[in-house]
Amino acid sequence: MAKIKKDTIEANGFSIQIYTEDFKNDYISLTDIARYKSEEPFIVINNWLRSKDNIQFLGLWESIHNPNFKSIEFDRLKNEAGSNVFTLSPQKWIEKTNAIGIISKSGRYGGTFAHSDIAMEFASWISPEFKLYIIQDYKGLKLDENSRLSLGWNLNREISKINYKIHTDAIKEYLLSDLTNEQLSYRYANEADMINVALFNKRAKQWREENPKLKGNMRDYASLNEIISACQYGKLQCYSNQ
Repeated sequence: MAKIKKDTIEANGFSIQIYTEDFKNDYISLTDIARYKSEEPFIVINNWLRSKDNIQFLGLWESIHNPNFKSIEFDRLKNEAGSNVFTLSPQKWIEKTNAIGIISKSGRYGGTFAHSDIAMEFASWISPEFKLYIIQDYKGLKLDENSRLSLGWNLNREISKINYKIHTDAIKEYLLSDLTNEQLSYRYANEADMINVALFNKRAKQWREENPKLKGNMRDYASLNEIISACQYGKLQCYSNQ
């Protein structure tokens, strides 16, 4: 089963859920976007799906990205679209055409999600201004992801992990080897925070409070020199406490 990565962006005060299963295709909550226009988002989404132009856009997207798209069923819906009696829900669209661009999820954090291409088209229909707010925060999210996946970030993170392993091994070797596992865990945390204060002038909790949108910990964003210094400082502390 694919691992689902979830995120949330803030667009002009509205929280919008995003998730991906392959780290290539993002699905954005149409339900959250629709709340900008109404407290009954499902009605807004259904009204959007009634438009013939929107149906044609969805069909074109599916024909490009979905080899299993049921084009015959799509043609029937397209011909019916625009009439006064025509109605279409996300569930019906998915069921009739085998669509993959729109997904209906149940449960507490469910709702209607759509591929980012489609979600942006929906946002344009809701409000061009609101779409710009979404794009702004969405771009910020992607830039953050790209920087976190960059070679430098991953290198620092791996060195940080090695540093922590050296640090904990040193504590185990030089400080009270008869401690229980629970006591050792507490000691590890205290020693790690001592290094954080010495090098970054703040504890881990304080850093998290100051940077609520950043993932990981402060050492993930430290320079290579700072990480090496942390490693050296940790071992010196253990030696001095013998």
